[in-house]
Amino acid sequence: MRAQLPRVARRALSTARVETALASLAEGMARPMTDIEVVSGAGSYITSSDGERLLDFTCGIGVTNTGHCHPRVVAAAQAQMGKLMHGQVSIGMTSPLVALTNRMLGNDGSGRGSLLPASHDRLMFSTTGAEAVENAVRLARAATGKPNLIVMQGGYHGRTIGTLALTRSKVSYGVRNHPQMPGVFVAPFPYDTQSPGIDADGSLYQLELLLKQQTAPSDTAAVIVEPVLGEGGYVPPPRGWLQGLRALCDAHGLLLVFDEVQSGFGRTGKLWAHQHAEGVEPDVLVMAKGIASGLPLSAISSRAELTRAVPPGAMGGTYAANPVACAAALATLDVFEEEDLVGNAAARGEQLLGGLRALVAEHDDGVLKEARGVGLMVGLEFGRDAPAGTAAALSRACRRRGLLLLTTSVFETLRFIPPLNVSAAEVDTALSIVGNALREVVATAAADDAAAEAAA
Repeated sequence: MRAQLPRVARRALSTARVETALASLAEGMARPMTDIEVVSGAGSYITSSDGERLLDFTCGIGVTNTGHCHPRVVAAAQAQMGKLMHGQVSIGMTSPLVALTNRMLGNDGSGRGSLLPASHDRLMFSTTGAEAVENAVRLARAATGKPNLIVMQGGYHGRTIGTLALTRSKVSYGVRNHPQMPGVFVAPFPYDTQSPGIDADGSLYQLELLLKQQTAPSDTAAVIVEPVLGEGGYVPPPRGWLQGLRALCDAHGLLLVFDEVQSGFGRTGKLWAHQHAEGVEPDVLVMAKGIASGLPLSAISSRAELTRAVPPGAMGGTYAANPVACAAALATLDVFEEEDLVGNAAARGEQLLGGLRALVAEHDDGVLKEARGVGLMVGLEFGRDAPAGTAAALSRACRRRGLLLLTTSVFETLRFIPPLNVSAAEVDTALSIVGNALREVVATAAADDAAAEAAA
């Protein structure tokens, strides 16, 4: 057996490889938040090429909801790869696609019932979240015969040419990409701690005003919204807002599209985030990310009365409903059911949010603004006076202690996205790391302020 290099030497070799690869990647790709070379993952942890083990509360940005490399999902994907790795839906329905479609719609004879909104009886599979959003747009326009779309300030729906026009979470995604797709109008999301007066009623009022001043209902196909704002800051809407939005769409003949790419598949402690708003159902539901535990798969669901407006073959893709991804999705649903991941997400979310709110109370000098969220979709936001880069500094301080966290939004906000099977002990570990890292960041900021005053 070849002797293993010391960790420091392995780290140096890995860093050199990573830097060489990064130098060869197109500049448009996001730069990684760390310089590590990830070689494996298991559960809530990833391991680097030099043997460092890190608690991963990024979850591939809400993708690995069953944890990294869940044995049940891995086994299903491996078994399918030995049977059929690719099957194009224009040629024939693969067995995993047949099984997944029937299971999601409750037609598999198991008695489980549908996983989709009660009126939805149609599915359309694709590969990425952005592709699914574009399919939702095409469906809405075809079904209504109307061109325009309304999205929410702070919303994120993708970075393709079409979805880029819908994404309003930050301008950096669209720099040097104008003009964008026309016919998109923006209403304020009810985020009144950053936009005073834009609470549930204020947001709905502004939307009504938009329909009078900017795009008439007769020209507007749909409102597209994340039931919990994702890239815009992990902001749950106030109680009653989704119900009001549904009523407004019905009154004006608009379709309501819920983008649950990030908030779906148990992330918020219910299978779908919109289920927290009783009685609300979308006309079109967009899903991806957690659907297949890391394999590329996405879908939209809707009603036959709408989907019949799209001619056969008008939407699709070479890799749509890949059989390996569908097999992984079936195994993912098994894990959800057998391990009660939705219930665990709700319980661990309460634990995480409670611990973060205790940190907010500990720093009662206004350093932290609030901890908010639902289930395991949780944001921690600094106060308005926090210098730019404060959230990133906390993320780096956590990384040095073995915890991975992403920032989000144009505001100083960290987001917590652990696997849905994260343990109570792992949540406690993360809270301890965040608490210690936060004290370091606050102390460093205070020292910098004192030094600046002394030099003035």
